[in-house]
Parts: sequence; structure tokens; C-alpha cells
Amino acid sequence: MQREKAKERIILGIDPGTVVLGYGIVKQVGQQVSLISLGVIKLGHLEDHGLKLQRIFKKTAALVQEYKPDCVALEAPFYGKNVQVMLKLGRAQGVAMAAALNFDIPIFEYSPRKIKQAVTGSGNASKEQVAAMLKTILKFDETPEFLDATDGLAVAVCHAFQQNFAPGSKSYSGWSAFVKDNEKRIR
Repeated sequence: MQREKAKERIILGIDPGTVVLGYGIVKQVGQQVSLISLGVIKLGHLEDHGLKLQRIFKKTAALVQEYKPDCVALEAPFYGKNVQVMLKLGRAQGVAMAAALNFDIPIFEYSPRKIKQAVTGSGNASKEQVAAMLKTILKFDETPEFLDATDGLAVAVCHAFQQNFAPGSKSYSGWSAFVKDNEKRIR
């Protein structure tokens, strides 16, 4: 009997921002997730919003070219009180998406709450709690200068956990198909 090779993939996670954009890159082999890299792209020194967007596009494209991820996961902007901030964040996210799509890489979005829930078990976790849990999961000691880096890493880990189906897992077209396949589990 031949063993099926564990599926391997590289995931780039991005926490979009117009002052600091955080990113994290993980390698997933079967159930195991390991850290490849994390960091930030600083944009605060650029005053023109168009220049910030250009830098996000170029830096994201450079990350894609360097690490060759199989997919890119992004934190979706959440509703805030300031519409202008939301618009700018949406643009930053869109430009990062475009950079990935430019290389035909699939993109996925997760809400901040979903990311925190996946990493810590609580959708209300603080940035510090997320960073601490990532250190435990991925076994690293360094504390990044900006929590935006661990936020980007959290997006990648969230995606790995969402896609982490057990070997032989199956999707079903409906309840009757599930019941037919799982008669012994039904009482």
C-alpha cells in the first residue's frame, strides 16, 4: 500500500493597512503549520495615498515572487465609525488582492473575529493574546516590533486551520448523501 504524500502549501497572510501592513508566511504540510517569515511594510512616511497603494502592490508582488505562495489570505476590513478610514483600508486590501491575482494566486478573506477565533479560541482576543498564541503554535520566541506582523501571520494560520481537512474527508451534496455514507453513526 502506497502512502499518500502529505499535501504541502505555502500561505501568505496579509493584514492590510495604510500606515503599516503586516504579513506572515507559513508552510503547511498535512496537519503541521510552520513559520517561514513575518514582517511589516511601513507606509507612514508616504503622504500621498496613491503612493501608499503603489507600494502595497509592489511589496505584495515581491513577497509573492520571493515565497511563491499557493494562496493569499487577507483580513477583511471591518465596519468602523470613520468611513474615510474604511475606504482607505478597502483600497489597501484591494491592491494587495490585485497583486496576488496578477500572479493567478487564489485569495481568501476572513473577518477579524474569525481570525482571532481560529488562533486563540476567542473572537474577542487582543492583539497581544493572538501574538502569544502564535508563538506557542509556531514555536518562535522573537517579538516583532509591530503587532501588525503577527496580525498578518494570524491570517495565514487561520486559513491553514480552515482548510485543514482530515485525510479522506468528503463533502456531501445533501443530508441524504451524508446519512447514506454514515449509517453506522446514526441512531
